[in-house]
Amino acid sequence: MAILSKEEAKQILEKVMSFSTADSLEASLSGSGRGNIRYARNTVSTSGFNDDISLGVTANFGKKSASSTINEFDDESLKKVVKRAEELAKLAPENPEFMEPLGPQDYKESKTYYKSTADISPEYRAEVAKNSIEPAKAKDVTAAGYLEDTSGFSSIMNSKGLFAYSQESEVEFTVTMRTNDGTGSGWVSRDYNDVNHFNGAEASAVALEKAIMSREAKAIEPGKYTVILEPAASVQLLGNMLYNMGARQADEGRSFLSKKGGGTKIGEKLVDERVNIYSDPFNELVPANSWSGDGLPRERTSWIENGAVKNMSYDRYWAKKQGVEPVPGPANGIMVGGDATTEDLIKSTKRGILVTRLWYIRTVDPQTLLYTGLTRDGTFYIENGKIKHPIKNMRFNESPIIMLNNLEELGQQQRINGNLIPVMKIRDFTFTSLSDAV
Repeated sequence: MAILSKEEAKQILEKVMSFSTADSLEASLSGSGRGNIRYARNTVSTSGFNDDISLGVTANFGKKSASSTINEFDDESLKKVVKRAEELAKLAPENPEFMEPLGPQDYKESKTYYKSTADISPEYRAEVAKNSIEPAKAKDVTAAGYLEDTSGFSSIMNSKGLFAYSQESEVEFTVTMRTNDGTGSGWVSRDYNDVNHFNGAEASAVALEKAIMSREAKAIEPGKYTVILEPAASVQLLGNMLYNMGARQADEGRSFLSKKGGGTKIGEKLVDERVNIYSDPFNELVPANSWSGDGLPRERTSWIENGAVKNMSYDRYWAKKQGVEPVPGPANGIMVGGDATTEDLIKSTKRGILVTRLWYIRTVDPQTLLYTGLTRDGTFYIENGKIKHPIKNMRFNESPIIMLNNLEELGQQQRINGNLIPVMKIRDFTFTSLSDAV
């Protein structure tokens, strides 16, 4: 029952609307089936599958609103959840930023669902774990990984006539390989909508090789280095920039896009002119839902174009206040890359550091987007175009704005966490101290 058809979802939501006496009513109905397998110390520890469907209802009386949820769908239960939301709404304070629900919208279809992923079996999950654990054992390495596959649907309706429906599927995989002498660690992540693009053995082999390569890491002095950032190393820093491009924060002086003395940096060159970042729910490699949570249709949107700020996101309230059209925030991030492989970037580097991933990232200064964090699971020193030896992990202090102004070269895009991010060569990346953690 985890995936209702469009007609089944619509039928339930129409019933919900019919039971309401509120000035307006909004409802969301979604469900998913999730399968997983987890392993550690070269042994499967848990596996399973669960499915659920949930209905959320928001009742509005004037500018007063309240919500209630339920996962039972007989008529009496539907009446109960609507009544509860309406009772709470009458008791709620007025919301000065309340916006009337949207009327009917036109939505394009995004190919986010693949039956191949929905049909993943327990045997398939076990095979993925086997193809990770057995090679690790053969190399005196310990594997710890997690595979999760999800398929489901989302739908929304309101009393103004809006209705939207979509289906989604995704498979996500991560594995950490640790050498049994405790000195080496490797890691990899993969995610796809269509499981036919996933190769668990290939992914595990990448992490296994990095674990073996990173044994007996040497310490080097912290400082500014040329770095080659694999997409897993840069995706969170770039995401912290992209998903903070809200117009309201900028207009109110709370953002890296705010100008001293007032105004915003819209239209201004912010980073290297080779940087182009956009979102596109219809991209075949990283498809996303074509409507936002409040029902606004999503389109391809350019956020940074030739290094300049092209757009900022506007919710409906702030767009009305500023007299502009609303712009939904991004559902994915796509950064245009180049043709070079990671190996090509290594070959062109006289001295530098290859970074597999960054983690434990924390904010230092939100208005300059300065962050700190640590390297992890495979950090290597490059000399004369070759990886010379593994190095101990280091803490960094860096801003994605500074990072993208110090761009040396863009490489090929890779999918990571539902985004397309290129491998990048960056000069003067700031490392501040050593970390003894593997």
